[in-house]
Amino acid sequence: MPSSVIRRYRYDEEQRTLEITFVSGKVYVYADVPPEVFDDFCAAPSKGQFFNRHIRDCYAYVEVASSE
Repeated sequence: MPSSVIRRYRYDEEQRTLEITFVSGKVYVYADVPPEVFDDFCAAPSKGQFFNRHIRDCYAYVEVASSE
């Protein structure tokens, strides 16, 4: 999963939550993300661009960890 801004991600289909760990070390959990949005995210050639257009500012989130 090459991305210059996203280190890793995990999706919980039952909870419909998407956890994203950024290269900065910050971890956010996005709520009520539909499975088809996650599938599109996985298929996107640029995870960062997809995130900025279709996830950031579109779903409620909480920061759950930070390395700072």
